[in-house]
Amino acid sequence: QVQLVESGGGLVQAGGSLRLSCAASGRTFNNRAMGWFRQAPGKEREFVAAINWGGANTYYADSVKGRFTISRDNAKNAVYLQMNSLKPEDTAVYYCAAGGRYSDYNSFDFWGQGTQVTVSS
Repeated sequence: QVQLVESGGGLVQAGGSLRLSCAASGRTFNNRAMGWFRQAPGKEREFVAAINWGGANTYYADSVKGRFTISRDNAKNAVYLQMNSLKPEDTAVYYCAAGGRYSDYNSFDFWGQGTQVTVSS
């Protein structure tokens, strides 16, 4: 199994940047795709970005392409989400997740507790 803990959320003005981190534990971490999802109040959880276990392949939602970058450091058991040019519509709780295939957002089945990101207008 894998345990995930997110950090790095906070309050930022529109146009600003934040970097989210996900600390992972578990012997299967290096064999799993990793992803970021987000959920705003009253809305369904939505896919943001994913990366395969080796870190060579990434996949992004259209809404964040060109602004967000996902990366991982398997030696440190860590996953990151660099968020630039933030918009008020990016406001949500962001979740780190582990799954089987980076290109299939339905394959993610382990989740962290989430970190709040608030973007003011």
